[in-house]
Amino acid sequence: MAPSQASHVPTLDGLIKSFNNQSLEASIESLIFLLKRRQVKGDECAKATAYILRQVVAKAKWNDVDQLLSRIASAGSRLARAAPLEPVIGNVVRRVLGLIRDEASEDRNADDIASEAASDIQTLTPATNPSVQPPQRPALPHRPTLSALSSGLQVSKSMFNLLSVAEPGDSPMTGASTPMSQAQPASIHSLRSEVMDGIEEILDEINQADDQIAGFAEIQIHPGDYVLAYQPSRTVERFLVKAASKRRFTVVIAGLEASGAGTEAPYASLRKRLNSAGVKTVNLASNGLMAYIPRVNKVIFSAKAVYQNGGLLVDSGSCIAAQAAHEYLKPVIALCPVYKFCPEDPSDEVSRGELGNPSDYVSYANGPAVGALDVENTVTDYIPPDLVDVYLTNLGPQTQHHLANILADHYKTEDTGFSLQLGEP
Repeated sequence: MAPSQASHVPTLDGLIKSFNNQSLEASIESLIFLLKRRQVKGDECAKATAYILRQVVAKAKWNDVDQLLSRIASAGSRLARAAPLEPVIGNVVRRVLGLIRDEASEDRNADDIASEAASDIQTLTPATNPSVQPPQRPALPHRPTLSALSSGLQVSKSMFNLLSVAEPGDSPMTGASTPMSQAQPASIHSLRSEVMDGIEEILDEINQADDQIAGFAEIQIHPGDYVLAYQPSRTVERFLVKAASKRRFTVVIAGLEASGAGTEAPYASLRKRLNSAGVKTVNLASNGLMAYIPRVNKVIFSAKAVYQNGGLLVDSGSCIAAQAAHEYLKPVIALCPVYKFCPEDPSDEVSRGELGNPSDYVSYANGPAVGALDVENTVTDYIPPDLVDVYLTNLGPQTQHHLANILADHYKTEDTGFSLQLGEP
C-alpha cells in the first residue's frame, strides 16, 4: 500500500526529516514509492539512498559483518529496482558496502595484532618457557649474595614477568576478566559507529561535489571564450557562475524552449546571475545549434552517470551537441562528480535512452489526425567515450585513461559485480 504522505512532491529536506520519525521499513517503502513516481530523481537519489542506508545501519538488527552486508544489499536492491534508470543508487550502495568491508578489515587486523601480542607475552612467562626461571628466595638464616640480589632485581624489572602474574579470575591469554560475550557487543557498537561516520563522509562528498567542481572553473574557462552550455544543470550553473566571478566570457545556452505564451524563458535565473556578473548570454534553440558550433570554444554539460568504458548518460540532446563539437574539433567537457562513476558497462536500455511522455511535443486532442503517428520523446541520451575530451570531477580534470584508477579507489572488487537490479549478492 502506497504511503499517503507521499501523494505530493516533497522536498529532499522534508523527506529526510520524515525518515527520522518513521520505522526503517516505512522509510524504505516511502522512498520506493517516490522513486517509482519519479518524484525523487537525479542527485536527490544519491542523497536519499545514503540516508536510508545510514538508517539501516542504525536501526536494523545484525550481529556480525555478514549480516550487515546482507541488510545493506537487500535494501539497496529494492531501491535500485524501483528506479532502474538512476545508476547513482547502485553507486552509493556499492560505496557503503566497500566502507563496511574496510572497517571490518581494520577491526580484524587490530584483533590479530592484539592476539599476537598476547601470545608473545604468554610464551615469555615462566610457566610456558623453562628457560626463564623465577627468582629464588634465599634462606632466611643466611644473607643473600650479590649475585642473588642482581638476579632478583633484573627479574623484577622485567615487564613480561609483571604481566605474567595473573589474578585467579583473569583469562590465561590476556590477563583480562572480560568474557567474549561482553566483548562482542562492544565490537558491534564500534563498527556501527564507524560505518555511520563513513556514510556521513559520503553525504558530505555528495553535498560538496558541485562547489568543488566549480573550483576548477577558472582553469577551464579563459577570458573571451564562447562556451556552449547544453541544458545546464545545477552543477553547470554553479560552474559558470564561479567562472563569471573571475572571467569575462560569453555563454551560449541551448536546450529547452518556452512551452507557450506568457511562460518564463528557460534558465532565466542563470542568465540574470551571469549578466549581473558581466557575462554575456545568448539563448539558442536546439535547431540553431549547428550554426553556433563553429563560433564556440568548448561545450559543457553535466552527466547523470559515467560508465566503466567512459560513456556518459546525459540529458536528451546533449549527444547531438557532443557530435557537432567533435566534427568541428571543439573540446567537450563533462562535469561529473565521482559518486556518479558507475563500475559497470552501459546496458542496452541505457544505450537506447529513456523514453518520456510524447504529449509534450504532440497534442493528442485530435486523435484521428495523429493516430497513425508513432512519436518518441527521448529523455536521456548515451554519449560514447570517443566524443568526450575531459571528465571534470570534484577531484580535478580526468581523462578516459584515468577512469579505471578512480573506480578502483572507490569500489571493492567484490561489489563491482554485484547485481543490484536482481537483488543477488
